[in-house]
Amino acid sequence: MTIIRTPADEADARAVQDELRRLVVLDETGPPAGTGLVTGVDVAYDDERDIVAAAAVVLAAATLAVVDRATAVGRVAFPYVPGLLAFREIPTVLAALDALTSDPGLVVCDGYGRAHPRRFGLASHLGVLTGLPVIGVAKNPFTFSYEQPAARRGDFSPLLADDGEEVGRALRTQDGVKPVFVSVGHRTDLDTACAHTLHLARDFRIPETTRQADTLCRQALRDAVETARGK
Repeated sequence: MTIIRTPADEADARAVQDELRRLVVLDETGPPAGTGLVTGVDVAYDDERDIVAAAAVVLAAATLAVVDRATAVGRVAFPYVPGLLAFREIPTVLAALDALTSDPGLVVCDGYGRAHPRRFGLASHLGVLTGLPVIGVAKNPFTFSYEQPAARRGDFSPLLADDGEEVGRALRTQDGVKPVFVSVGHRTDLDTACAHTLHLARDFRIPETTRQADTLCRQALRDAVETARGK
């Protein structure tokens, strides 16, 4: 079980980000798309009761068949602060990953890695804490600019910071649909992250890892809320 400390406040959380960001590995390519195992993680909240539910779903990368899954439920231990959302999610996500019986392989987060104002989103944070290769695939670009990629599946354009740094890519996963926003978290490169995203988004805009984890964490949250209501 990976033990982490909940920051005392926003300043403390940013100090933790600064400390851990130095540990991000950016010079590995990561496992090739379509090989080994790949795990989606996602969370769902009940803000009224301060409950967070996390899910981890392991797929065989070659077939996208589910081979393992786990959930965890906890209390929200950190307030909502843009740029610091990982501190609300990480403890429960780690618990879900620890409950798996399979090696997670590469992990896909519904969020950001380098494409984060402090270059240390959930995908980077999770990668440093676990040592796993992690990528972020988000539905929205957060604070960064990009040109619309061409309309065909696989077309992309750079996601750019104000200083011109490419922090990710806007990637078209299906013909004519809105792009997703891919960034490196830990122990992968951007080409590999995009290749994984395209492979996992075989039938839909969103990677199958995220779709499976989203469904499972929502069910775990419903079950937790029902249990809380019954007490």
